[in-house]
Amino acid sequence: MDHILDARGLEPPEPMERTLDALATLPQGDRLELRLVRQPFPLFDLLRRMGYRWEVSGGDGDYRILIRSQDAPSPGA
Repeated sequence: MDHILDARGLEPPEPMERTLDALATLPQGDRLELRLVRQPFPLFDLLRRMGYRWEVSGGDGDYRILIRSQDAPSPGA
C-alpha cells in the first residue's frame, strides 16, 4: 500500500522531520510517496544509510519521491 505525504507547503526542516516520522511507522512492505517542491538531496543520503530505496519523478515544483525499504519488492515484481 502507498502512503502519501504532501510536504510542498512546509518550510525546512519540517518535510524531513515528517518524512522520518512517517517512515518510522510505515508498515512492512508499504511505500511512502513524498511530494515536495524540490529534490531533498540531504534526505537521500540519510535514506541510503537507513536502508531505503527511492525513485524520483516529476519536477518544476512538484517532485514525487517514492520511498520503500531495501527488502521491499520493486513495483511490478
